Amino acid sequence: MDLHKFLNYNPSLLDYAKENRKQPTATEWIFWHVILKKKQFLWYKFRRQKAIWPYILDFYCSKLYLWIELDWRYHDEVQDYDEERSIWLESKYWIKIIRFTNDEVEKNLEWVVQYLEDIIKDREKELWL
Repeated sequence: MDLHKFLNYNPSLLDYAKENRKQPTATEWIFWHVILKKKQFLWYKFRRQKAIWPYILDFYCSKLYLWIELDWRYHDEVQDYDEERSIWLESKYWIKIIRFTNDEVEKNLEWVVQYLEDIIKDREKELWL
């Protein structure tokens, strides 16, 4: 069964997500243009600022049920909210969460790419892709 055809989203978040896509952080821009854009990473399609009720995910691949969150450490003031969101998405939709800090993306992009590749290969095995 494909759970993704049942993913709900909050229509009121769409404009906010669209604005976020128009004004990415420097780290989001690097991550998108260098790694994910146009299915260039292992041929998987990722979406930026994907609205999934009631949240917006930085980067999301529906085929892999994979969410990539950037700048997580920077959000210490909302860490409880992030943790609650992660638990809810993992338990309800089997979405796997990967988090990278700005420093990791900006200063160690090669490691980020290798780690993401390893995670995707593991995810393919988990999902029998």
